Amino acid sequence: MALFNRKNNDAPAATTVAVDPALAALTGDYTIDPAHSSIGFTVRHAMVTNVRGSFGEHEGSLKLDGSDPANSAASIDVKIASVDTGIADRDGHLVSGDFFDAEKFPLMTFRSTAAEQLGGDKYRVTGDLTIKDVTRPLAIDLEFNGSATDVYGNERVGFEGSADILRSDWGLTWNAALETGGVMVSDKVKLNFDISAIKAAAPQA
Repeated sequence: MALFNRKNNDAPAATTVAVDPALAALTGDYTIDPAHSSIGFTVRHAMVTNVRGSFGEHEGSLKLDGSDPANSAASIDVKIASVDTGIADRDGHLVSGDFFDAEKFPLMTFRSTAAEQLGGDKYRVTGDLTIKDVTRPLAIDLEFNGSATDVYGNERVGFEGSADILRSDWGLTWNAALETGGVMVSDKVKLNFDISAIKAAAPQA
């Protein structure tokens, strides 16, 4: 099921695309459900293994337009102090001034600016990612996992995906050299997204 259509400026003006009724029914405002969503990261440690972490506190919204997917949008706020890698000392280092400086910059934010369909249920959502006082463009590749009504009557949609970034692009430059060569923490970080969002109730007439 397609949620976002790639714009083609070379397409004939007379060409029209029929709207899938099932797709159009997804149109609406959604709230990301933090209890059933995760936002995390994977980074290489000491050149030989991966450290995985997540942010336990985040909130956001989606606006889906099934009739004209280009009008869809996403907004996410992540509380930096909620980072969890399973090691308290490491988490404390991450929120310190060496890395995120969470006391001064408590949120990491993403605001979408565009979206396109890559084929089937695969999409690329582009937007502005802000970490600390740096805002840079980020493209996130996502897969639409479908929609369903849960046991409480909530209409849900699901997406999962990832994006690779260089943390130094956002001013996260702390590192330590290893005696055997290389560095303690890689510059490349994979961001991981698994999103479940609940559709807002239709306004009363």
